[in-house]
Amino acid sequence: THAHPTQGLLDLYTMRRNLGNIKGRKVVIVGDVLYSRVARSNLWGLTKMGADVVLCAPPTLLPLDFLDEQRRTKGHPFANVEIETNIERALEGADVVMPLRLQMERQKAGHLPTLREYSRMYGVNAERLKLASPNVLVMHPGPMNEGVEIDPEVAHGSRSVIEEQVTNGVAIRMAILYGIATPVRERRYVGSRQ
Repeated sequence: THAHPTQGLLDLYTMRRNLGNIKGRKVVIVGDVLYSRVARSNLWGLTKMGADVVLCAPPTLLPLDFLDEQRRTKGHPFANVEIETNIERALEGADVVMPLRLQMERQKAGHLPTLREYSRMYGVNAERLKLASPNVLVMHPGPMNEGVEIDPEVAHGSRSVIEEQVTNGVAIRMAILYGIATPVRERRYVGSRQ
């Protein structure tokens, strides 16, 4: 599969609940962008909502088409997505930071030298988080490799909305199932006059 649309929807919903408008907000997605279904779905949703998206990863974990400057042409859906291989530069002023789960197979496949090296270069930790906006939201699609892509103190810290993402995921998926399973004429909406 190439996408994870319900995760993208619940991430957008979580951002909207916490930030209000997403337009113009800097959202940094860090990690295994090349293989991440979550990253693809979030890219579509975030760019559609007008967010300023930054993808941060080692070059070996970035899709080649994002490294191609042809992407910068007007009309390309990801023309304004920034690519940054330095996490400190990527995090400067970020409103949302979303490290992606690093699949352990990536090291075996030669995409990165060691997990320790990856964590040292791209792990989201408290010191790096200071570079972001003071009100930064920390998100993660789960499951987390604590100590690799995200430090436990960040994952469970005051800026983390990861538990809220999980809760919102249930509501979003229930709403989708309700919409699919219920004929239009039988639907009831909260706050409606039906």
